Amino acid sequence: MAAAAASVSRLSGLLGRSGAQLGRSTSSGAHGEKGSAHMWKALTYFVALPGMGVSMLNVFLKSRHGEHDRPEFIAYPHLCIRSKPFPWGDGNHILFHNSHMNPLPTGYEDE
Repeated sequence: MAAAAASVSRLSGLLGRSGAQLGRSTSSGAHGEKGSAHMWKALTYFVALPGMGVSMLNVFLKSRHGEHDRPEFIAYPHLCIRSKPFPWGDGNHILFHNSHMNPLPTGYEDE
């Protein structure tokens, strides 16, 4: 019961203050421009640059793996539903078609 009374008195104290007084109390915890610049500089050096390094290492290690085997083509009828041809090329290839990995409705192109 005492906690409820304390929260009611705190709320009534906040409602009695003017908007300017509330603004001053919340802005006192803000950091200056120097602190903000220091924070972004630290984030760049300790988060962004190591993240880019890890990404570059990942690309390098995956590129050394070589070719990946493509999956066996299974003609699932729900995957090749086309009500009209695509508006580019012969109308049968997707926009970013890769003949090694993307099958046509009848199978891979080189099989």
